[in-house]
Amino acid sequence: MLSIKIPLKGINEIKNILIKENLMDKNYKIKTDEYYGYIPTKTQNIEELNKKLKSKKIFKLNIEDIDFEPFRKEPRSISEGLKDKLTNEEIKDLKTSFDIIGDLTLVEIPAKLEKHKLTIGKVVLDFTKTKSVFMKKSEIKGITRTREIELISGEDNSKTIHKEHGIKLALDIKNVYFSPRLATERKRVEEEVNEGELILDMFTGVGPYPILIAKNKNVEIWGVDINKIAIDYLKENININKLKGIIHPINNDINEVEFKELKFNRVIMNLPQTAYNFLDLAFSLIEYNGVIHYYEIANSYESIINRIDKIAIKHDKKVEILNKRKVKSTSPCMWHIGIDLKIK
Repeated sequence: MLSIKIPLKGINEIKNILIKENLMDKNYKIKTDEYYGYIPTKTQNIEELNKKLKSKKIFKLNIEDIDFEPFRKEPRSISEGLKDKLTNEEIKDLKTSFDIIGDLTLVEIPAKLEKHKLTIGKVVLDFTKTKSVFMKKSEIKGITRTREIELISGEDNSKTIHKEHGIKLALDIKNVYFSPRLATERKRVEEEVNEGELILDMFTGVGPYPILIAKNKNVEIWGVDINKIAIDYLKENININKLKGIIHPINNDINEVEFKELKFNRVIMNLPQTAYNFLDLAFSLIEYNGVIHYYEIANSYESIINRIDKIAIKHDKKVEILNKRKVKSTSPCMWHIGIDLKIK
């Protein structure tokens, strides 16, 4: 294609003039050698080009026909990347939100679009610049809180190190539960913790709450989970982060752990599907004026607060609702809701 050949020292000046006159072809990269620069130009009319350049007191630059390297146009969204590969209706049906966990991406693809999973995976891989793209094959299930996943693009490695708010979390998305969407929620809880607290995380997973809190506060935390692999990762995360506080990893059912006479200043209950089954236990382990961070999937605050009030009456305690919030949407009309309550 046509190019304007100029000495290297004049390349920026001429480039700016060509851009202003809309004569430079921005789809291609400027080429240089030891002495000259070559700027791709749109026009095929050399006389017109020289006429415009003459008006800028630049006349009869050398015109050469050479090959240029095109700029790679990155899609601005996954939908844009798929526009020539799927129909508009199929793109509309695809959930284009995704989770990036470390250098892995986790996507959800409707059953009717699974025939396009490899195409979708490649576009997501190019867009996110991660190492691997996995597709969700099931909901979170079982006491270990894991889901089935399938590799649809990139490296076949589900282990990664995720970073958030200055901490590192080693994990394997095939064998443990982790949601990057709760990063803001975890930071919010950490900021409420006071130095010297005794804290219980009843369903700790790989330890995102304890690691973040102990990174910034001199506290003592008991992190409990029934998933042995999750606790093994918690132990690893204790080692790879520089912590101010102390964390005690415990691999057990929280119902089976004996704390003797120990009472906690703060209890974290992030198991929104079934945490209500453990409210009795939390009330028995929290000290007076202690705080419980309770999470549940529900369509309103009222049903959760009513449940909490009934448990409080059973334990001859009163509660003060410090905060209530919708952490994230889980399905139409249903929310992952967080309630902070103080035991009075």
